[in-house]
Amino acid sequence: MVVLHRMATSISLFASSIPLSKPKFFSKPFIFLHSSPLNTFISGARNSVIKTRVYKNNRKFCTISAVAIDLTETSSNESKENVEIENNPVQKVVLPTNDSSEKLLRIRHTCAHVMAMAVQKLFPNAKVTIGPWIDNGFYYDFDMEPLTDRDLKRIKKEMDRIISRNLPLVREEIDRDEAQKRIMSINEPYKMEILEGIKEEPITIYHIGNEWWDLCAGPHVDTTGKINKKAIELESVAGAYWRGDEKRAMLQRIYGTAWETEEQLKAYLHFKEEAKRRDHRRIGQDLDLFSIQDDAGGGLVFWHPKGAIVRHIIEDLWKSLHIQRGYDLLYTPHVAKADLWKISGHLDFYKESMYDQMEVEDEQYQLRPMNCPYHILVYKRTRHSYREFPIRVAELGTVYRYELSGSLHGLFRVRGFTQDDAHIFCLEDQIKDEIRGVLDLTEEILLRFGFDKYEVNLSTRPEKSVGGDDIWEKATAALKDALDCKGWDYQIDEGGGAFYGPKIDLKIEDALGRKWQCSTVQVDFNLPERFDITYVDSNSEKQRPIMIHRAVLGSLERFFGVLIEHYAGDFPLWLSPIQACLLPVTDTQLEYCNEVVKRLKSSNIRAEVCHGERLPKLIRNAERQKIPLMAVVGPKEVETQSLTVRSRFAGELGNMSIDDFMTRIMSFSDDKNF
Repeated sequence: MVVLHRMATSISLFASSIPLSKPKFFSKPFIFLHSSPLNTFISGARNSVIKTRVYKNNRKFCTISAVAIDLTETSSNESKENVEIENNPVQKVVLPTNDSSEKLLRIRHTCAHVMAMAVQKLFPNAKVTIGPWIDNGFYYDFDMEPLTDRDLKRIKKEMDRIISRNLPLVREEIDRDEAQKRIMSINEPYKMEILEGIKEEPITIYHIGNEWWDLCAGPHVDTTGKINKKAIELESVAGAYWRGDEKRAMLQRIYGTAWETEEQLKAYLHFKEEAKRRDHRRIGQDLDLFSIQDDAGGGLVFWHPKGAIVRHIIEDLWKSLHIQRGYDLLYTPHVAKADLWKISGHLDFYKESMYDQMEVEDEQYQLRPMNCPYHILVYKRTRHSYREFPIRVAELGTVYRYELSGSLHGLFRVRGFTQDDAHIFCLEDQIKDEIRGVLDLTEEILLRFGFDKYEVNLSTRPEKSVGGDDIWEKATAALKDALDCKGWDYQIDEGGGAFYGPKIDLKIEDALGRKWQCSTVQVDFNLPERFDITYVDSNSEKQRPIMIHRAVLGSLERFFGVLIEHYAGDFPLWLSPIQACLLPVTDTQLEYCNEVVKRLKSSNIRAEVCHGERLPKLIRNAERQKIPLMAVVGPKEVETQSLTVRSRFAGELGNMSIDDFMTRIMSFSDDKNF
């Protein structure tokens, strides 16, 4: 009997370079690896397949190159497309970055200038502000009338004309007085404000031919002809406040993308389409996972039943692993007296991100922006001896932070979210081992969700900081030693640490090769001093412990959004909100289906009955809802007390007993290495 298993990963749009064999079917179980958009198969007995190694070897090739392919929504079309791709390999295009290609950076910076020149040719009253390069292209902000998509097409045509003229870009150095005269002569008030912020001299400007110039430090290409106009596209226009200040003028920001070749642009656009297909906001609505409702307010997340089930699974796994690793779980209040946040320093450093205080019986209370002060209060309730350390406490604590409405973005930027927060109180000589323990736990948790590629940064002491040189050196050395012991490559972010201690930040890489800030580990000398927490050492003297802040997932909301986009809503079996649905051929089989679902649920298998439509429509609906397994029930199945099982990924799997069906689902659901 063939058994389906869905691999807990999703191969990227950046396609694998290693060819895998086509599916083979055995009397023994086989493991089916679903990858989006490419499907591949590994066959063999379940216990004989090296699961994690196969997964990691595939992932090593995921971010090498972008593949320009057309993507569709339905699994049936996806399967046909996969066969075509397998038989006709597409040309893969390596996408450079600003860091890897100075040529690309120069092209993008020059494109911003060319676009500004084109805008002012078409809209003479437009005032220019700033126009930097960004990760995938460039933008420029203008004080002008609102723009339309039609305007963007006109601007692009004008850019093409400027590029075709092969105009030179000439750097000129002038003194401040001359710069002021020139800016005043062309009536550019924003440029005057920018000039006032430039402290260095001489002032540098760049000319495009003899027709247009801008304050700029460079770099640029030599001539506009060095830009491939077929490798440029204007993407969108958005509103942006000058200097990011909502009290200042609202500007028109035009975003563009620029590449070295037309092939790179095509690959990027296909990548962008795949990212759009995976947008967690659309998928969240289509699969009924969550919502953010205007009646309640922006940035406040409603977890619907299906999304709440996934959250429940995440939380249960998180709690279980933390208890195994020696953490004590906490639950703490959502509000506290405002004085607590004065002691912690949050009112000094984070007030703009905190909600207004509320008065309760003549005292000021504050919605919590962070959990750390609460964990310290739990620590302070009793005296502690050095023999007790390390002390580890963890909480899935909901916090509230004020964000401007314009910055809110689905689950990625919200006003209320739950942090997987933990704090470790330890001695100086325990820092290294505790950091290593955090890194091990981080790796274990992230691997369960299919993430095995990270970007790691170690941030060191900033200019403004608290604590003596000795403890900073010890803490930084401990972080380095833990990373070296772990064998992870990392980059040093000089001066990027928090004012209270050095830190490690970890970004996970998703199926599209995008990086998401996720885990963080921070050593803190500040809060133990502010709250005057102590322990008694071996000489019966009071000493101050070291405090380590750490989060693995970051926030449940944001992590769930990343998961949705990583899997494109196709969660692995163990995470899927509905693992199986029963499809009666007619209502005559409805009673039997309900009995089977009741039995499945009693074994903690997430199942439901879908009925009321013809069978083909029920199957299509289940596929749209991305339900991994479907069990068709007709008169024969009722008579034999069995199920005919169909997989969304592998098609018909044949008839099997209810017990066999349950055993196989539970077996694969329990194995979270897949």
